Amino acid sequence: MTLRIKLLPDHISNQIAAGEVIQRPSSVVKELLENAIDAGPKNIQLIIKNAGKTLIQVIDDGSGIMRKDLSLAFQRHATSKISETADLFKLKTKGFRGEALASIAAISHIETHTRTSKDEVSNYLKIEGGRITKQSLSTQPKGTSVLVKNLFFNVPARRNFLRSDTVELKHIIDEFHRVSLAHPDINFLFFNNGNELFDLSIKKLRKRICSIFGSKWDNYLIPTSETTSLTNLEGFIVKPEFSKKTRGHQFFFVNNRFIKSPFLHHAVNSAFEGLLRIGYYPGYFLYLTVDPKSIDINIHPTKTEIKFEEEQSIYSILRAAVKHSLGIFQVTPTLDFDRDKSFEIPYSFNQKKPSFPKIEVDSSFNPFTDKSVISKIQKGQSWGSEPFSNKMDSYSNNSNDELIDVPKNKRVFQLFLKYIVCPLQSSMVIIDQSRAHQRVLYERFLSSITSKKSLSQQLLFPLEIKLNAKQINEYLEVKDIIECLGFKIQQKKEYILFIEGSPENFPQSKIEELIESILSSDYNEKLKDNFSQADKIAKILAKKLSIKTGKRLEPEELYSLLDDFFGCKETRVSPFHKPIFITLEKSQIDQKLN
Repeated sequence: MTLRIKLLPDHISNQIAAGEVIQRPSSVVKELLENAIDAGPKNIQLIIKNAGKTLIQVIDDGSGIMRKDLSLAFQRHATSKISETADLFKLKTKGFRGEALASIAAISHIETHTRTSKDEVSNYLKIEGGRITKQSLSTQPKGTSVLVKNLFFNVPARRNFLRSDTVELKHIIDEFHRVSLAHPDINFLFFNNGNELFDLSIKKLRKRICSIFGSKWDNYLIPTSETTSLTNLEGFIVKPEFSKKTRGHQFFFVNNRFIKSPFLHHAVNSAFEGLLRIGYYPGYFLYLTVDPKSIDINIHPTKTEIKFEEEQSIYSILRAAVKHSLGIFQVTPTLDFDRDKSFEIPYSFNQKKPSFPKIEVDSSFNPFTDKSVISKIQKGQSWGSEPFSNKMDSYSNNSNDELIDVPKNKRVFQLFLKYIVCPLQSSMVIIDQSRAHQRVLYERFLSSITSKKSLSQQLLFPLEIKLNAKQINEYLEVKDIIECLGFKIQQKKEYILFIEGSPENFPQSKIEELIESILSSDYNEKLKDNFSQADKIAKILAKKLSIKTGKRLEPEELYSLLDDFFGCKETRVSPFHKPIFITLEKSQIDQKLN
């Protein structure tokens, strides 16, 4: 049977189009904020409830919409921004496709109030699922208010795929950050469930960044600027020592539009070469102003992708400007003498053999039975684990089914400031010191959280930590878990936490950094979603506090770590599922040297 081709009704085609433009509540927020900005306002309010699932409202004091154009504004491909093809190459507005409002209206209930400077009263329009249900006059100040309710009410499959309120709110805050950073010349207010999250007054860019991310960011920023015939570059880069392990503070704007460009990111990254620690990313807030004719923004409905006419030149300008700023502020790369590890000087058999110092060895010394070593472990550190020697004796019971018989007169030693080597009778065990310590700390923290029994020490001087709205939202989600670890925290002000106590033997110098890591959504999103919050927090703390590669361990520290490690429930892999140790058999060594 041959099916006939037919045109889809408007309400169905609008729902299909909405699937490209509107993926989640944050997509609605982005489109409404950008429409508001195109109206030329001085003030914009964003109001949401239940992370935008039940209500999103954007209010501006811009130019408003004329009565005769109001209903037309919610039809597909209806726009005031362009009228001919040539207009696509001289865009100065955020929107131009005429798709956003029609897409939102197709999958929600919308109420709009708008008034121009020439109108004596405002105009009201109500739309449900793409159909106009009411149009009348109303009382509203100059500007526009768009209220979106019951998002995805007629697309249950899409609604069911929405994440928790916490996750959806994070996405909304991300979009709010991008828009508010693009326009420091506009006042922004942001409310969630009646609570004010942001109140951003008109300020210069540096102050706007500090208003969003915290006042301490004033010390993190290096100004960057460059003017050429192709582009005008302004903005800030983040000092390398304050770089993060996530990309949450990377912002590119082209003609005040937030864009994502791996190509431009590579230019900045190459300028930072040699300055960043492994696994860390540069932070930046960079604004490019170019001739609209030299770019193409009409690539994707979200308008975050861009093509440059002079792509290579823009790359070179950006890279040179960032390197110049780093040079002016005397940020220089550190020498890395181990960079080329593959190159080794060949051994000369003719040269005189070095004489080794004579070392007196006590052959009766047995580290595995010396109680003086084990006694140096701080009380409570093993937290119910078995001693190292006992665990090694019974190691055949472990789930990896490997029998490890430890001779009692063998020493352990550190190799390359990274591994702990345990010689055995016919093999040796090589242990990654950082991963082993991660496993110890992870099980310890998880035990504290689940048992809710952790000793706390009072701080001599309470520590004050200022957070942003996203971090406060995260804190409220994990407050009980943090307290189970032994932290004593009071929230006496809206965005300020007072740390009055910390877990026993916890490094006080790292408290602020660790709390911020726990409350970092970017860090949390790197962990798998099916992990519990407690599991995530235990992983974060274990990663941050573990012994790092490159740290020299004294003999008592080696034995203390091994004693704790072999007392763990799981010794095969780290909390991040990386192997912790390998066993190298004597036969394998013989085979290599045969």
